[in-house]
Amino acid sequence: MLSLYVTLLVAIIVIYYSCELFVNAIEWVGRKFNVAQCAVGTILAAFGTALPESVVTLMAVAFNSSAEQKDIGIGAALGGPLVLGTISYAVVGLCIIFFRKKRDLGVEIDIDSKKLSRDQLWFVSIFIFKVLMGLFIFSLKPLAGILFLAAYAFYFYKEMGAECVLSEEVMEPLTFQPKKKDPTVFWVLSQTFISLMLIFISSHLFVKNLEALSVSWNMSPLIVSLLISPIATELPEILNAVIWVKQGKETLALGNISGAMMIQATIPTALGLFFTPWLFDFHLIWAGCMTLLSIFYLLLTLKQDKLSPQRLVYAGGFYILFSCIFFIK
Repeated sequence: MLSLYVTLLVAIIVIYYSCELFVNAIEWVGRKFNVAQCAVGTILAAFGTALPESVVTLMAVAFNSSAEQKDIGIGAALGGPLVLGTISYAVVGLCIIFFRKKRDLGVEIDIDSKKLSRDQLWFVSIFIFKVLMGLFIFSLKPLAGILFLAAYAFYFYKEMGAECVLSEEVMEPLTFQPKKKDPTVFWVLSQTFISLMLIFISSHLFVKNLEALSVSWNMSPLIVSLLISPIATELPEILNAVIWVKQGKETLALGNISGAMMIQATIPTALGLFFTPWLFDFHLIWAGCMTLLSIFYLLLTLKQDKLSPQRLVYAGGFYILFSCIFFIK
């Protein structure tokens, strides 16, 4: 049992420092390949850090024949957006408050509100369709999976060409070439690849040991898939947010979260539709409802131009409410 706790601690430490390497490298990837800064967070960083949870869903639904494993895959596909839309935003708010004395803007948030609102509207429109797919039985569900993949492809295309209003960001030296003001593409890509591999391996190790720990505590597969695994698999996005907020780059932090939410709304959903019946029970429907309520709350806050660290923290309340009803039911 002690070895499980030690392994979990080591995995978290490795994930954190791997994320530091990754966020440093991915900013340089955006600079080297002339990617719009807003797309660095929503597309490049999100796609990289979303790999672990997408793999969890793929392994559960495509390479396991048991109904329990497929349920874990569906749970992960719903649990991921729930964690991102509640806990991740709350962490950003807490970090802004915690690091306020080290930040040039203090507790002020420097973001493009219209851009973040647009991202969240994209997510809501697709996520509602995703939940509706889980309420009905019909033979053409696998074909609907293609629509979700097409939706992400269209979002990818729009984001890569989108214009956004951002303040000038200071680029940190590339970790692998700290003395060079303009690192080479080879080392930028090398650092990106190595950091992603470290994130992938350490996240996989963290999830597996957390699941083993949950088994020793006699937790049900549903609790693992909706409450345990999503927090573990979304750890890279959460830690990326911590690092970027600490650097005063909350635009990238929030973009990483909203971009990862788009991936979670589409790719794992497509996999679930391809390989499972994709039918929701009460707990899955409840997870979907809490996710939507949290995002509607954030959209309302953005529309009223009242987004603040405290209001971001309040988003975590929807996860607490979800957990309370989850255990009562």
